[in-house]
Amino acid sequence: MDELYVFERELAGELRPFCGVDEAGRGPLAGPVCAAAVILPEGLVLPGLNDSKKLTEKKRETLFDLICEKAVACGIAYASVEEIEEINIKNAAYLAMDRAIAQLSVKPALALVDGNDKNTLSVPSVKVVKGDGRCASIAAASVLAKVSRDRLMQELARQYPGYGFEKHKGYGTAAHYAALRALGPCEIHRPTFLRKMHG
Repeated sequence: MDELYVFERELAGELRPFCGVDEAGRGPLAGPVCAAAVILPEGLVLPGLNDSKKLTEKKRETLFDLICEKAVACGIAYASVEEIEEINIKNAAYLAMDRAIAQLSVKPALALVDGNDKNTLSVPSVKVVKGDGRCASIAAASVLAKVSRDRLMQELARQYPGYGFEKHKGYGTAAHYAALRALGPCEIHRPTFLRKMHG
């Protein structure tokens, strides 16, 4: 998908290095929100890279390793369920993004961020609507965030058996709602999200 690289090629030299930033886990009923920041080498093309939601789990896993190997720098960070509850999911997602950017071994001059909301980051940023399908570094960040969060939810499934976190990753599936009715919420559920579920 060569169009993924057009946006970045057109960025002026003084805006480099830039990182792509994206998050995973805004919508689930349980678990933290995860964000990733990625600086890709100029000219690098990653075969099959796309918005993580459009990739199979196997392809995401393959790309995860390739991105970590080839990236100039990458960072992966979380905001906890407690932070989501305290400052709301949108602010928690940006907190996780800032934490991911802070992990980068190279300081970016600019962050390219998926979406168009008004939240700001600790570095200058440009919002790119549907950026995970238009911009290679955002797509790479979306893969790192999605795979990292999915792996964490698989670990949490062992700590909190019976909810099926290893399958639905905390999202509001029929099986998850059935488990909630049978077991009640556990400590990694987001209370405000469960209130929305009840109307």
